[in-house]
Amino acid sequence: MVLRTFGWSFGITIVGLIAAGLFWGWEGFGVVLVLSILEISLSFDNAVVNATVLKRMNPYWQKIFLTIGVLIAVFGMRLIFPLLVVVLTAQLSPGTVIDLALHEGKEYQGYTYGEYLEMANPAIAAFGGIFLLMIFLDFILEEKDFNWLRWIEKPLEKIGKLDALSTLIALLTLALVANQFAGENAETVLLAGLLGLATYLAVNGLASVFESRLEDEAEAEEEAERTGKSIVQVGGKAAFFLFLYLEVLDASFSFDGVVGAFAITQDLFMITLGLGIGAMYIRSLTVFLVRKGTLDDYVYLEHGAHYAIGALAVILMVGIEYHVSEIVTGLVGVGFIGAAFLSSVVRNRREQTLEDGAESETQPVG
Repeated sequence: MVLRTFGWSFGITIVGLIAAGLFWGWEGFGVVLVLSILEISLSFDNAVVNATVLKRMNPYWQKIFLTIGVLIAVFGMRLIFPLLVVVLTAQLSPGTVIDLALHEGKEYQGYTYGEYLEMANPAIAAFGGIFLLMIFLDFILEEKDFNWLRWIEKPLEKIGKLDALSTLIALLTLALVANQFAGENAETVLLAGLLGLATYLAVNGLASVFESRLEDEAEAEEEAERTGKSIVQVGGKAAFFLFLYLEVLDASFSFDGVVGAFAITQDLFMITLGLGIGAMYIRSLTVFLVRKGTLDDYVYLEHGAHYAIGALAVILMVGIEYHVSEIVTGLVGVGFIGAAFLSSVVRNRREQTLEDGAESETQPVG
């Protein structure tokens, strides 16, 4: 199971590290290895959330996620996306940006490619921060089968019954961030944040509409066989929009890794190779979680991932003015998921103890 799921990731890691050693020597080998670990640590919570969406898609679209989705993640989000961001925000020609990216240390108008990318941070942080904040808010405000931190989640579920509350909170947060952290970039932050909100509402809304239609059509057929709560795996338009949702989510997660990578090296190919290897493991881990049913066995993992997403949204928006170390970002995500996993283990043991006790009481005596 592990080899079948992670086989491609293991293979690409070996090939990638050998290539790094051949092209850049031991230094390149070490840099690519560090970048891979950086990407995995920053995006571990992404894998858990991806799994919650992926398990709703049929096997065909799961394969699309593993093939085309990987290409988009590696080359689109880790290579083309940062180039496009610099083109749009710095208003430079694509040729100039590519030239800067390919020549480490080269400057144009006094700035390197990495510095231009960093100057684009307010726009990307606002877009990604609001998009991730909406994911967190829609999760924390909805009624759930299980509550992890009941003292937080139960009251929020009650006020979450108000229509469009998550959107209202996101808009107020955006206004506060633009006023407190954006300074002269306030207009850019507001526009990017609104685009992030619109993207979330459009992609998530369309996916929900098509998914609801398919579930309604399948409900009659499955009602007779249903013994508990089940998930109808979707395809077609619903799966397509869920796929788009996953790719936008990946973009929101990937930017902090891309920017953080420039603190390690300015070499675009090293960055793409290192982050690409990390992205492969995130994809494989997502599929592993789905196939093993880990989210069903450890019911608080989804909670931990969403709390990590909420924390990342805050970190991105605070990062418009203040630098937050990538180490802190990674530790926050791993910390929430680790705590949720341990809580799930404790819950499972407690439930098993109760079941064993109930069975022993029903056993005939003597």
